[in-house]
Amino acid sequence: MTSDIEARTIKRISWRLIPFLIVCYFVAYLDRVNVGFASLSMNKDLGISATAYGLGAGLFFITYFIFEVPSNLALEKFGARRWIARIMLSWGLISGGMAFIGGEASFFIMRLLLGAAEAGFFPGIIFYLTLWFPAAYRARIVSLFMVAIPLSSVIGSPISGLLLELDGVLGFKGWQWLYVIEALPAVVLSVMTYFYLTDRPADAQWLAPDERAWLEQTLAAEAARNPRQGHVPLTQEILNPRVLAIAVVYFGAVALLYAFGFFLPQIFKGFGLTNAQTGFVMIIPYAVGTVGMLWWGKRSDARRERRYHLAAALACASLCTVGAALVGDPIVKVVLFSGAALGIFGALPITWTLPTETLSGAAAAGAIAVVNSIGNLSGFVAPYAVGAIKDWTGSFTGGLLLIACAGIVGMITVLRLSHTGAPAVPGRVGAAAE
Repeated sequence: MTSDIEARTIKRISWRLIPFLIVCYFVAYLDRVNVGFASLSMNKDLGISATAYGLGAGLFFITYFIFEVPSNLALEKFGARRWIARIMLSWGLISGGMAFIGGEASFFIMRLLLGAAEAGFFPGIIFYLTLWFPAAYRARIVSLFMVAIPLSSVIGSPISGLLLELDGVLGFKGWQWLYVIEALPAVVLSVMTYFYLTDRPADAQWLAPDERAWLEQTLAAEAARNPRQGHVPLTQEILNPRVLAIAVVYFGAVALLYAFGFFLPQIFKGFGLTNAQTGFVMIIPYAVGTVGMLWWGKRSDARRERRYHLAAALACASLCTVGAALVGDPIVKVVLFSGAALGIFGALPITWTLPTETLSGAAAAGAIAVVNSIGNLSGFVAPYAVGAIKDWTGSFTGGLLLIACAGIVGMITVLRLSHTGAPAVPGRVGAAAE
């Protein structure tokens, strides 16, 4: 049974941190994938082919991969508010600079710079949340935080579609206005982050003394139960079979995610829609994904079960993507893509409960960064493969089928993960979960 102090503390922390972090990640993800909407007119204006577009979209993840682990370790060293503020300022300025690219070469360079600037933000936040929330709450809390991904498209898609209609205003193209306007919030939030976030519970003067004591004691007890914590050599984390297996699972989920983010606007516009109409139709699958993310993460926490929830979500995402690739009717296609979104966004937060089941401290920070780095390489592979196959075949079908295979591999991998702790004790915070 949840104690009064536990309920009070979790509620206070949730209201203090989660809304602000949702807004930050909303802006981050929007700046990462708004190239999908920009491509509706940018590609033609600059003579960028589907293959070059897919390559440029994916190059973001090469530098993201290179700088991810160092950035996450720097967050632990310098503190969350300083490092996250630095990341947000860097990516805001570079994202706005995308408005001034002049062709494929500059497109490639700016996407590489954007990846380097944003590296460490997402895994840093995931690690940051483990410093504030006991294990029993993490799937639902990560779900709340990651709801910014589908929300960024639910809200951002119609806005992006409408911004493209600013074509010619003050001599700028619509896609240039899109980049500049959508980059400004990141710069503003970077300043707010520095003054708003608190690095650790011990520094949280906004918590009552008994709340702060309960939280520190609970997290310390969980860390003591973890067999591995503290500073673990990076090579040891990279070669850890369980960490690599989780990275494979995440690779499949992210491949599906970015095939959506970078190409769904083009697929939907292919129905004969205008840019603005495309933006409004895009709301449908992402709204379904938002509901799925919150519902499935809460269900996973309630049952203290991870593997089968994650496998079911990946199966739903993969099979619906296969169906969407093979059918031609626009309405059925939208329905199937909505089912795929339900699975994709349901899978993402549950994936992030796995690294911290057996790790804590710097070991957890390193493992989270390794999983995110390797998994996000699919953000390079998936867009490039889909774009190249589109140029080769004239259709998105082959690329979508390939991406669905990555999701199926992730599903099989998670089913083979071993149980990692003692059975959960109902009502007990920090009980080991599968």
